[in-house]
Amino acid sequence: MALLRSGAQGLCCVTLAVLLCCGAYTEASVLNLRRFIGCAVREFTFLARKPGCGGLHITTDACWGRCETWQKPVLEPPFIESHQRVCTYNETRQETVLLPNCTAGVDPSYSFPVALRCDCGLCLTSTTECITSV
Repeated sequence: MALLRSGAQGLCCVTLAVLLCCGAYTEASVLNLRRFIGCAVREFTFLARKPGCGGLHITTDACWGRCETWQKPVLEPPFIESHQRVCTYNETRQETVLLPNCTAGVDPSYSFPVALRCDCGLCLTSTTECITSV
C-alpha cells in the first residue's frame, strides 16, 4: 500500500510539474496552483523596453511560487523570530535579444536571465526584490 501511495504522490508531482512548465491554464490547474507551496520554473512573458528603442514581448522562464514562512514571538529584542524564505533563482543563463526600431547610436541589445532551477531560499537583494522593513 505504501508503494502505491508513493506512486500516486509521484504522479501528482509529475502532473503539477507539467502544468507549471507548460503554462497550462484550466480551472483545475488554477485551483491546484492556489494551494501550491513550493518554488518552480514557469513560463513568463514581459515587455522588454529601453530608452531609444521599441518594445518587444519576450517569453522566458522565471521563478514562481510560495514558500513556507512563519513568525513567532520571543522574549528578547527584536521580540520576534522570523523564518521568511522566498522563491528565488538557483541557476540561470543569460539571453540577449535585439530590440526593434532603435534610434541611431542606441545599442539594441537587451539581456535578461532565464531560470533553469528555482528553490525556496533566503531573499538575496542581488537577484530578488526583497522587503526588509516597513
